[in-house]
Amino acid sequence: MKKLLVYLKDYKKESVLAPLFKMLEASFELIVPLVVTAIIDVGIADRNSGYILKMCLVMVALGLIGLVCSVTAQYFAAKAAAGFGTRVRHQLFAHIQTFSFTEIDQAGTSTLITRMTSDINQVQSGVNMVLRLFLRSPFIVFGSMIMAFTIDVKAALIFVVAIPLLSLVVFGVMAVSIPLYRKVQERLDKVLGITRENLTGARVIRAFHKEEEEKARFEEGLESLTSMQNHVGRISAFMNPVTFVIINGATIFLLYTGAVQVDTGVLTQGEVVALVNYMSQILVELIKLADLIVTITKAVACGNRVESVLEIQSSMPADGAGKRTGSERCETKAPAVQFSHVGLTYRGAGGESLSDIDFSAERGETIGIIGGTGSGKTSLVHLIPRFYDVTRGEVLINGRNVKEYSLEELRQKVGIVMQRAVLFKGTIRENLCWGNRDASEEELYQTLEIAQGKEVVEGKEGGLDAFVEQGGKNFSGGQKQRLTIARALARKPEILILDDSASALDYATDARLRRAIREMEGSPTVFIVSQRTSSIQHADKILVLEDGEMAGIGTHQQLLETCKVYREIYESQYKKQ
Repeated sequence: MKKLLVYLKDYKKESVLAPLFKMLEASFELIVPLVVTAIIDVGIADRNSGYILKMCLVMVALGLIGLVCSVTAQYFAAKAAAGFGTRVRHQLFAHIQTFSFTEIDQAGTSTLITRMTSDINQVQSGVNMVLRLFLRSPFIVFGSMIMAFTIDVKAALIFVVAIPLLSLVVFGVMAVSIPLYRKVQERLDKVLGITRENLTGARVIRAFHKEEEEKARFEEGLESLTSMQNHVGRISAFMNPVTFVIINGATIFLLYTGAVQVDTGVLTQGEVVALVNYMSQILVELIKLADLIVTITKAVACGNRVESVLEIQSSMPADGAGKRTGSERCETKAPAVQFSHVGLTYRGAGGESLSDIDFSAERGETIGIIGGTGSGKTSLVHLIPRFYDVTRGEVLINGRNVKEYSLEELRQKVGIVMQRAVLFKGTIRENLCWGNRDASEEELYQTLEIAQGKEVVEGKEGGLDAFVEQGGKNFSGGQKQRLTIARALARKPEILILDDSASALDYATDARLRRAIREMEGSPTVFIVSQRTSSIQHADKILVLEDGEMAGIGTHQQLLETCKVYREIYESQYKKQ
């Protein structure tokens, strides 16, 4: 949490002024009982209505000044807290953007979203509360005791006893309840997890008629949460009656002592009332301080969670380490892409996901990649744009190790269409321009024609400016795939990767797409990952993977004759002739 406080450095003024104005408000609040004392001892005792009116106006003035100080303190605290939260959120988002797929897999998408939203909001709220109340409450407590000593030392000794007793109860209850509140949060997370699963998988639950089982599971989680909340609630509820017993006992003793001293002429009636007022202020502020510490505890825990993400270092530096220039690279006659005895082991995995992958792809060639589920097809193509780093061997583009390129330079060369077609909220034009922000309307329509997506755009009202809902929910699976292919083509990449991105297309559209890509201007090197042999049988080379290893490489006809794995895949899709 301490490392996050550096983001408050631009709000030093606000961080000083907020507690300062809050302490000014507290100072005026401590003066009010003295004014009440004057009203009772002078105004009422002498039946001086003019003096009473004057002192009442003084009280109103103190209240208004205190209000102005409080609002001012709130303004500065809110400004500092909101600015702090904004800076932390920006820094966290920028840091997450530096992560490779390895770090994102390790942290988990849902965890990162939680850190970006609720955790930072909790930290921001904690900063706000600290700036407003962390100094005010102790100031009131000790200020009340000091003011009591200015009135009467003997009566003030009651404060010396009452304050430690109250503190012991308040902080003792907190010490027990705070760990239990963490358990409540964990059980709440479990209930929310069940709820999320049931909402996202509602159709599956209905399809398998599992409504009753899911209701029972939800109720079980809810009962566990309720039980823990009741347990914590009973402990927390213990605080109020005990503190009121202590404070009322102290008040009774204070009234008794005060009455005796009033009778002997040591204290006045107004001074006794002032002492009682100070005792009441102490009770209120201790309870406020207890709530504040609970909030701070939650904020610190959330801050540590945010900090743990900021401490994750990307396994991929942003800039390449190579020294060769782009012109030198262009002069080489090396293959467009070369895998040299590549191995890949995911972090935390027991064994290699890819083993000894060794092949090359020349400029303009089409490479088909096929294999069973989990054979490593996607893992292989993700090494080209360096979403993951190889753990053995090397991947070269134009004769240069991908680690020698800056990530920006490398990914400008590669256009990739992921397995899951993702469109972003906005317009079709905005989505396509992710590939090339400077693309003209004519260029966009050319890429749409190659991707077989022109009819999709023309069928929508507004054409390229047709609205796209979040995730592309207003498009079918095939339409989303064609638009994501067009987005990748708009970049005019040297290397085009289609990772099973035509699975929702019919065979005829798939064939037209492949033919249009082969005829593209610039002749990019194309990698097609597919489960269909029909999609890759016309490729210049077909790479067959089995359990992360190369089971064969060659043309369609060569593999039918020499590769058992490929032949089995082909015959499972076409009747054996």
